[in-house]
Amino acid sequence: MDWLREHPEVKTIRVAAADLNGVPRGKRIPARFADKVMTEGTKFPFSVLNMDIWGEDIENSPLVFESGDPDGMLLPTERGFMPMPWLDAPTGLLPLWMFHPDGRPYAGDPRQALARVMERYKAAGLTPVVATELEFFLIDDSGKTLRVPPSPRSGKRRTGAETLSLRALDTFDSFFTQLYEACEAMDIPADTAISEAAPGQFEINLMHQSDALKAADDAWLFKLVVKGLARGAGFAGSFMAKPYELWNGNGMHMHFSILDHEGRNIFDDGGDLGTDVLRHAVGGCLEAMPGSTLIFAPHENSYDRLVPNAHAPTGIGWAYENRTAAIRIPSSGPAARRIEHRVAGGDVNPYLTIAAVLGAALNGIEDKAPCPPAFSGNAYEQGLNQLPGTWAEAIDAFAAAPSIRRIFPPELIENFVMTKRQELHYMAELSDEETVELYLDTV
Repeated sequence: MDWLREHPEVKTIRVAAADLNGVPRGKRIPARFADKVMTEGTKFPFSVLNMDIWGEDIENSPLVFESGDPDGMLLPTERGFMPMPWLDAPTGLLPLWMFHPDGRPYAGDPRQALARVMERYKAAGLTPVVATELEFFLIDDSGKTLRVPPSPRSGKRRTGAETLSLRALDTFDSFFTQLYEACEAMDIPADTAISEAAPGQFEINLMHQSDALKAADDAWLFKLVVKGLARGAGFAGSFMAKPYELWNGNGMHMHFSILDHEGRNIFDDGGDLGTDVLRHAVGGCLEAMPGSTLIFAPHENSYDRLVPNAHAPTGIGWAYENRTAAIRIPSSGPAARRIEHRVAGGDVNPYLTIAAVLGAALNGIEDKAPCPPAFSGNAYEQGLNQLPGTWAEAIDAFAAAPSIRRIFPPELIENFVMTKRQELHYMAELSDEETVELYLDTV
């Protein structure tokens, strides 16, 4: 409540939690009732965190008619209030997560799923250090064809890729200035911005931190602020996996190392190769990759990104300092030895993605999982086992994978599978234009 007392100009608040697709679900409340939300929480039906991408109930879900569509209890996360700089009126946002009325965490909440993985790490005396890199497009979607927005400075549209171009960044300098100011106000550790390998595509890194829940919060909130500020500037900010057929898609790369109880990086062997524990973690990630592809590519459009020679991995393999690999070990000083997981698209739910990667790594560490040799060269030419190639295959793999059952609770697995099978069915009715319209702002 300190933040609200320091900002008496705030007259309304939003309270919100992430559903399984990462879509914020919540309420608008007059600020004078904020004390009640902070002390007592608020209620949503459990089914609200298990909606499909259109915001519809899941047919035959046990959360709806079978059980009477009961309420869960939504309580504030550790984050507390923060501003919503993309709205015209001063407004506060209070992130929530879901519990049962008796205080038990609700297993179908994606943030609770990550907290569950973190309890496993805590029991093992380990602490993951996590960073994310988020790619997004700035898009003019006012006409029938998606285009790069005109430069606010020159009025011209850039038509080609300008990888690491300062000119491309400076073209939208006012937007990026607002974005960094918003991230500062919301305590999102936004670091370096670059222009990426497609027109109007950019990437911003979020700094590494030893609180994986906050790292996931930061990624989720970052997506909200990019979308909100972009719309305020007259264009879309989109994390859709593949908005343009002829250009590369958006990814969310995740870096992580793991500290022991004395704060030492357990991947650091003092040299360039890393420890056996690093290779066990890699082995766990590779073993879980087919089953977890649905987490990393959760939508129909996601599979347009996962194609050969498009800077997105398709093969299940790992390598040192190789961006064609699904898992890359970046060059660094030994103390910073880490794993970069490169499969996830920009359209993911960050809570589920970070939970899937960290859970798979811990599976590998616990099992002392074998790790195949690192490859050299182009991953697309290695003859590697492949990720599921279609959405339907990924749903089936997720539903059946033993590694997934070690990471996620049964209720979340069942809910996510039902959600994705319903979406798969109804997406078949949409045209390409309707698909883009659906995903452009939603994910």
